[in-house]
Amino acid sequence: MKARSSFSGKLGYVLAVAGSAVGLGNIWRFPYLAAKYGGGIFLLVYMILMLTFGYALIVSETALGRMTKRSPVGAFQFFGKSIPFRLGGWINAVIPMLIVPYYSVIGGWVTKYLFEYLRGSTEILAAENYFPEFIANSFSTGFWFLLFSLVVVAVLIAGVEHGVERVSKTMMPLLVILAIFVAGYSMTRPGAWEGVKYFLIPNLKNFSWMTVVAAMGQMFYSLSIAMGILYTYGSYIKKDVDIEKSTTQVEVFDTAIALLAGLMIIPAVFAFSGGDPNTLKAGPSLMFITIPKVFASMGFGRGAGIMFFLLVLLAALTSAISLAESGVSTFEDQFGLSRRKSALVMGGMIVGLGMASALGFGVLDFVSLLGMSILDFFDFLTNSIMMPVAALATCLLITKVVGLDRIAKEVEQSSAFKRKGLYNLFLRYLAPICIVIILISSIANVFGWITM
Repeated sequence: MKARSSFSGKLGYVLAVAGSAVGLGNIWRFPYLAAKYGGGIFLLVYMILMLTFGYALIVSETALGRMTKRSPVGAFQFFGKSIPFRLGGWINAVIPMLIVPYYSVIGGWVTKYLFEYLRGSTEILAAENYFPEFIANSFSTGFWFLLFSLVVVAVLIAGVEHGVERVSKTMMPLLVILAIFVAGYSMTRPGAWEGVKYFLIPNLKNFSWMTVVAAMGQMFYSLSIAMGILYTYGSYIKKDVDIEKSTTQVEVFDTAIALLAGLMIIPAVFAFSGGDPNTLKAGPSLMFITIPKVFASMGFGRGAGIMFFLLVLLAALTSAISLAESGVSTFEDQFGLSRRKSALVMGGMIVGLGMASALGFGVLDFVSLLGMSILDFFDFLTNSIMMPVAALATCLLITKVVGLDRIAKEVEQSSAFKRKGLYNLFLRYLAPICIVIILISSIANVFGWITM
């Protein structure tokens, strides 16, 4: 058996996991949901869930990865070869393989916008029709998608320590510095302080059941849960890495970036709109239509645009690399491929599936899946269906097969496991209930049975 890739140390692991957690979900989805579901009360609920439910799932996946020294498929089959084990492992493994292609399409959009801000196209980017016309141009979207994908594959070929870890160690500190600077600039705009107060101060009058549901869904995005990533990264760490302490550091890092994302976007949009939280639309319209308009209205708009989209590009790259790394590890473990061949196979999947998503707004715009574009369909399939199922499979594997005591023994090799009681409570009872709620609510939302 060939030697397994590994991180050089604890810092490399923490920054790599933080890099996977800090992505587009933090930057365009978190501020939108926070604005829609009560601002400060949403933030409070999210943090409570992250420190309990999120903590339990991060520890679970990381411990299983380190215990088995395998990526998701191998980790499940380590405990049994029957069909349920195979399905549980493969659903965790396939999710990132399906996410990273369309994620790289959006990464290409970000790269294009950064390029245009560097050229000084601030007013052009703020035009109402610029983004729809850009994504409808199949040649342009295809080019920027391929450029972004090429960078991701190059890092994968370089390996874990010299590729994934080195990029994370470089990009994450730079990302934090940029986020602090952009947030500081945003909060000092005239009228922005109302947005700061709305985002940071909890108001129980704004609480609803959907606040909890939306916060739970966002936690999956933010913490890279149920994507196979934590199994894979857990398999790369050594026995002396303190899993509980590392998980706490990831929680702190994720919370800090989520706070900064909200402080970058919500105050700026409040200032631009005169205090209307409904101006924060979901997804692409926030990132590629609303924010460019905000920057165009500022005196320092070009500089703010460059810093903001550089920040978003770094976040997109670190997350895309983490998603793709999980796929590479699976190909190495399950099919015995070399690192280079596995990275090239993953690259082929990114280009093949991603190009379909990239062209889904142009020459393939006639393709509709459940009334959605190709990109939106893959997003719905992975995030609303597969991820909750994958998380539920992990909970059942631990509670019905592995046992909570065995997980505790793995964690306690290097950790005090101070939150052991909390972990057991959530894994045995609360986490499965939360996961089923997320699954049902997400499906109901897509089909219009409820509005989120």
